[in-house]
Amino acid sequence: MRRVTRNLFVAIALVVVALLALGALPSYLGSGDPYYLTAEPIETEAPAVDVNNDSAHRYPFLTSALASDEGRSDPYQTDTYGIKESFTHTPFDEVDALTRRLPEAATDSGVRVQYEGTVYRVEVMRP
Repeated sequence: MRRVTRNLFVAIALVVVALLALGALPSYLGSGDPYYLTAEPIETEAPAVDVNNDSAHRYPFLTSALASDEGRSDPYQTDTYGIKESFTHTPFDEVDALTRRLPEAATDSGVRVQYEGTVYRVEVMRP
């Protein structure tokens, strides 16, 4: 193999490794108090987003909050410089996506969802 070809393969491999590292690194960044997505059961006749068929891959914070005995998702920590939010999925993204699906379900601080016959108020909270 020629030296130029070998150098090209090494350069491509380094670029691929660097891109993979940039994709994985932001999820490990975090500082300050964590944010949680909370799901509190409420009694209401107001419109709510039906989330019975939504997957944990699309809404990991919502599904963990609904499955939790405390009604609280896994923690999410922001980073100091705001880089992480550009590369990772956040609880804020989930509330925004649910609000776009059914704008009438929006509340002042979150969104109403219906899961297994119960309506929940879902909000992003800090402890």
